[in-house]
Amino acid sequence: MKVLISGASVAGPALAYWLHRHGFEVTVVERAPAPRDSGYAVDFRGAAFDVLDGMGILEEVRGHETMMRGTDLVDEEGRKTGELPAEAFAGDLEVPKRELTRILYRLTEGDVRYVFGDSISRIDQDDSGARVEFERGEPGVYDLVVGADGVYSTVRRLAFGPHERFVRHLGMSGVGFTTANHLALDHRGVLQTAQGRAVYLFSAADADRMTVSMSFGTDSAELDLMERDRQEEIVRERMAGAGWVVPRLVEDMAAASDFLFSSACQVEMERWSDGRVVLVGDAGYCAAPTSGMGTSQALIGAHTLARHLAASAASAGGHAAAFQAYEEELRPYVLENQKHGRVG
Repeated sequence: MKVLISGASVAGPALAYWLHRHGFEVTVVERAPAPRDSGYAVDFRGAAFDVLDGMGILEEVRGHETMMRGTDLVDEEGRKTGELPAEAFAGDLEVPKRELTRILYRLTEGDVRYVFGDSISRIDQDDSGARVEFERGEPGVYDLVVGADGVYSTVRRLAFGPHERFVRHLGMSGVGFTTANHLALDHRGVLQTAQGRAVYLFSAADADRMTVSMSFGTDSAELDLMERDRQEEIVRERMAGAGWVVPRLVEDMAAASDFLFSSACQVEMERWSDGRVVLVGDAGYCAAPTSGMGTSQALIGAHTLARHLAASAASAGGHAAAFQAYEEELRPYVLENQKHGRVG
């Protein structure tokens, strides 16, 4: 069975691994020109450890643990007012996202066909298969198409409808990037909250660099889809008048090559599949960064979907039965995580 997966972050390569292991022929298409080398630290909790262990990479992933020692709370002048334990931001294990992405790609690149620098532009499906057109490459026919391409999933938009039908904004947006470690942070974070905005800084894997997150209240997630110039303008507006190191961080933002603007959102859908198309991870059921469960949910979702597809290959129900079983098993877990995301 030929499967096309859109997205090469976490859910996509994890699903590709399990599908190949079960005998499927897998292609992964990714808009970025190469495996992504950016992103915040990611957390693992619960059954995600079983998935990593089953893939044979748990100890390798553990080797990249950030070893954070906690976060200092500071006032508007940067004076320490309190402290949060490492567990407040990290799960049972925290690693830089780029390391997890690198490990997953290395694990699968010899068995899975990767196509970088391209994206799906059209999906037409019938009883015989799904014909897929691409922005750059030649069209192809696949038995199944999987959207593992994030909150603003191209596959979801093509197969289910526009983003506004499914993306629920939780009232907060912000920018993330890395810059020089001005504060000489050592496996530690600093958090300042004041006047409807928050600045969180931390350094772990690279002593010379620190990760910056500047967040603020917003009314819409549409800012995520704007051009970078407009996003930077909004950040400058919302951070105007802030003291401490914030003016310097705003200056650093303009030169950041790993600039990422995003909003705290959830994806809510009545179903995660349509015919031969199915969604996994944030594309189908993002729980919001504030849940701390995005990466675990992606890994568990990929493993669950692959397991049911493998079981359906020997049954009469085929992929439709597998998609239904996947959703019935995973949805209670997703709903609980989304509840935590809204509280967060």
